[in-house]
Amino acid sequence: MSAAKWRRAMNTGLTGAVPRPVPVPGGRAPAAAPVVDDPHADSDAPRWIKFLWRTLSPRHVFVLAFVLLLPLVASPFLVYQVAAQALIFGLIALSLTFLAGYGGMVSLAQMTVAGMAGYAVAVLGASGTASSLGWPWWVVIPFALAIAVLGSTLIGWLSVRTDGIYTIMITLAIGVAFYYLVLQNYTLFNGFQGFQKVYPPQVLGINWRDPVPFYFLALTCAMAGYFLIQWLVRTPFGIALQGIRDNPRRMNSLGFHVTAHRVAAYAVSGLLAGAGGVLLVWYNGLITPGSVGTGWLINVLVIAVLGGMKHPIGAFLGAIVFILLQTFAIDLIDRERFNLVIGGVFLAIVLFSPDGLLGLWAKLRSRFGPNQVLTSTTRRQA
Repeated sequence: MSAAKWRRAMNTGLTGAVPRPVPVPGGRAPAAAPVVDDPHADSDAPRWIKFLWRTLSPRHVFVLAFVLLLPLVASPFLVYQVAAQALIFGLIALSLTFLAGYGGMVSLAQMTVAGMAGYAVAVLGASGTASSLGWPWWVVIPFALAIAVLGSTLIGWLSVRTDGIYTIMITLAIGVAFYYLVLQNYTLFNGFQGFQKVYPPQVLGINWRDPVPFYFLALTCAMAGYFLIQWLVRTPFGIALQGIRDNPRRMNSLGFHVTAHRVAAYAVSGLLAGAGGVLLVWYNGLITPGSVGTGWLINVLVIAVLGGMKHPIGAFLGAIVFILLQTFAIDLIDRERFNLVIGGVFLAIVLFSPDGLLGLWAKLRSRFGPNQVLTSTTRRQA
């Protein structure tokens, strides 16, 4: 069974039956859902135009206008320390959201993959350490992303043959092993000191370390990653990956190579995490073993769970909440104990909404939205 047939089966149902409208009290038929005509469905427009028409909604336009106008109304501190940092960690968490939400694979090694790309930029590019090779940025960036993709692919190849808690433990072990490798190796990774003064290059006469240029650089990468995942999950590969997430044995019996699809998903996540790792080392201006420590391996998981793993935007929503708590929690509680605030918020969201903030928003809409008001009115009339 081909991926296209599988996608049609998921869209139309396996039996091909048309769902009947559910009657409501009073004998009134439920209002039909509005049908939005796609003017490009039967046209010769490029595929990217058709994709944007199906993907973009009024809320996307509102969010896009907000993030573009944010540097005009916010202080440089909020633009750089909060917004840009949230976009970077959101991009890294997006790699985990793609693996877990669409592939059913929870990996704790995404920050490790980001660290591989960050160390590649520091070692191959220019820094304040004499051991850096000083390659030009247009050579360093492709090498760093390639190393991240290769590292993530190897991690996937080792872990996809397991399931559940065993996958989590394998990826955690790989993350801890990489941490001790960069901590104890002085020849290549400069030990616990790491690399200092790793700054973004000046291109087109722009200092990309300044708050506003760096924010737009992070925003461009984050939007590219978001729309990449939005497009990918609609392709035959993405549909097959979701089928493997739901029932791998059935997908294998239909002729799909389960292991190959899962390893390919790890490769895609490596590209996203690698891009986030490059931005992170430029944001901090340095990279040390603490950047890939166990704490940050867990923090990426916390960010993904906070936002919700059922939609790519959840990674960025969770990153915003996490960075805001991390930045301003010290104003509410002692500096050494501000993690209690982050842990308390995380625990509350998980208890009341296992799907994160997006799941909580969906519950509120279902309870207080227009459909609930219409149902209540219909009951009173009956």
